[in-house]
Amino acid sequence: MFDACRLIPAGCADLMVVDPPYNLTKDYNGRSFAKMKPDEYTAYTRSWLEATNHVLKEGGSVYVCCDWESSLTIGKLLGEYYTVRNRITWQREKGRGAKSNWKNSMEDIWFATRGDRYTFNVEDVKLRRKVIAPYREGGKPKDWVETEDGNYRDTHPSNFWDDITVPFWSMKENTAHPAQKPEKLIARLILASSNRGDLVFDPFAGSGTSCVAAKKLERHYIGIEKDERYCIWTQQRLEMAETDKKIQGYEDGVFMQRNAGR
Repeated sequence: MFDACRLIPAGCADLMVVDPPYNLTKDYNGRSFAKMKPDEYTAYTRSWLEATNHVLKEGGSVYVCCDWESSLTIGKLLGEYYTVRNRITWQREKGRGAKSNWKNSMEDIWFATRGDRYTFNVEDVKLRRKVIAPYREGGKPKDWVETEDGNYRDTHPSNFWDDITVPFWSMKENTAHPAQKPEKLIARLILASSNRGDLVFDPFAGSGTSCVAAKKLERHYIGIEKDERYCIWTQQRLEMAETDKKIQGYEDGVFMQRNAGR
């Protein structure tokens, strides 16, 4: 990534989606990322922020994924390079149990921009929620839609996302990558903070979720990944995206609730 970033022109990306290694000991196809001391991980985070900083254009946005612990480092450093706008927390649903701590089933995504004039397409990222106790005015639905299949309301998204499911074995997008993000998750970032024809840059591409979601949503993309097997999985998924544009949990321009049966 550090070598490849030097070859990327300055100011070419409209959006950066960054999913760096969390500060956890984890095996990536035979390559181990070892947990660092806090000051070492701070230095590592600063190094990739420096390496990627020139790629984002003025008015561009950046999202950085992290767990609760690495979030403490990333959120602080991100503000030295960009204007931090928000911290999203999403519920992974799955998570390993812990005997002496709370089960970790949440992750953070920091949202920042370069400058104050940036893209945010809120109408493209609304969440469809069921209406349990509908309110009527003059006998007609108020701020909700009544259908034979049930009542619903398309709501503006908050910074807490409880509708995302991590990829599991029966989903087409699933790979054996140990830290794969859901296409639905990345699609929401791309739709909110870029437009058709824009360029999405992912410096830690993994199994290619950002690139695949960008392609399905008619964006250009650059992804950097050092592992050959992960690159092969990415290429395979990109080829599948030529004919299959579906993103599970996203239909007809809206995001569906988890387990909505769609």
